[in-house]
Amino acid sequence: MQISVESTGALERRMEVSVPKEQIEQAVDERLKQVSRTARLKGFRPGKAPIKVIRQQFGAQVRQEVLSDLMQSSFSQAITEQKLNPAAGPRIEPITAGPGEDLKYRAIFEVFPEIALKTVDGLAILRPAAEVTDTDIEAMVQNLREQRPRFEAVERESREGDRVTMDFQGQIDGHPFEGSKGEDVAVILGGGRMLKDFEAGITGTRAGERRTLSVGYPDDYHNKSLAGKTATFDVHVKKVDEKQLPPLDDEFCREYGVTEGGMEQMLAEVADNMRRELEQNVRSRMKQQLLDRLLESNPVEVPNALVDNQVREMQVDTARRIGAKDASQIPPPEPFIEPARRRVALGMLIGEVIKTRGIELDRARVDERLIEMAASYPDPDSILKAYRQNPEALRQVETMVLEDQVIDYLLARAQVTDQPSTFKDLMNFGA
Repeated sequence: MQISVESTGALERRMEVSVPKEQIEQAVDERLKQVSRTARLKGFRPGKAPIKVIRQQFGAQVRQEVLSDLMQSSFSQAITEQKLNPAAGPRIEPITAGPGEDLKYRAIFEVFPEIALKTVDGLAILRPAAEVTDTDIEAMVQNLREQRPRFEAVERESREGDRVTMDFQGQIDGHPFEGSKGEDVAVILGGGRMLKDFEAGITGTRAGERRTLSVGYPDDYHNKSLAGKTATFDVHVKKVDEKQLPPLDDEFCREYGVTEGGMEQMLAEVADNMRRELEQNVRSRMKQQLLDRLLESNPVEVPNALVDNQVREMQVDTARRIGAKDASQIPPPEPFIEPARRRVALGMLIGEVIKTRGIELDRARVDERLIEMAASYPDPDSILKAYRQNPEALRQVETMVLEDQVIDYLLARAQVTDQPSTFKDLMNFGA
């Protein structure tokens, strides 16, 4: 077998392979003998047809099968001999493959880059330094109260925070339009659900009052048929309710799953959850910085084939999350190219850290992660069993755990500087 390899790019290789015709004919003869043992041909007992008849009947098909198998086996042998590490399957271009000829073909493929980690230790990052204060806890409890409001009917004029229930009918140039009619529509004033002109027009109304509003749609309104136009709405206010926040009592605690211990236990659980979320947020920010520094310090060329595969995965994942019904709704690839390139590069760098630093998967952490994931389901035991019996799902969890171990490794060796912050800013609380 003859092999020649040419570099046609940073990672692309063009390899030409020639397999002697004698090897092809030998493989064809052996394959035909195998076929003759079981072939059923009219006029012959099973396995008794002459090899000449077998060749006439099956020769062309067997030759194609042999050529296909030889391409695969010779390619594997060639990359082993040339010490090449393909990043994806090759594109095969036949050169000669006719009867009585050597098999010659061209294989074009990309190889993985050789990675020599330059900087892993001492990556400089900032650690957001914040703690959960009593003020933060009070604000969170107030937010929980806002999520469980009660409304009581009032006779006064409506104001911000009130709930206004109404019927309305709108027109543009004397004609109704889609979405212009509503019955028993409830709106919280100040909530931003309605257009600014509409909300301003019903502020100060009383139950039973009727008003005619002029409402302008902004030029950038999402419904292009209404953008920049002015509508007239006839509104009948049927009810005005004042928002009342629930008292901090045992009933309030029970609504959030605290059945014993009252407000003292409620505050303790709220504080614990906030601290846990803050810790996760801080780690996420530090992880992002570590990966950014790792990539900046160790630039690496990435195979386009892997980037293309990653782009397709991200397209499909996005389509699934937005509820796409068919292929026409799959988002275009362009926005995913750079994120995919980054993801592939980081995957290779993390793999190199694992290999060169001898990081081994911590099975105990895998079990902890599985238990944590299963805990949110009604039947955790069945979920645990399902994960452990699904090799692909289990492999994904193992990959996440191994990546966490790499982050721990980098973090332990990083140059970390504390940066003062607050729970409110880090969690974007109250925005």
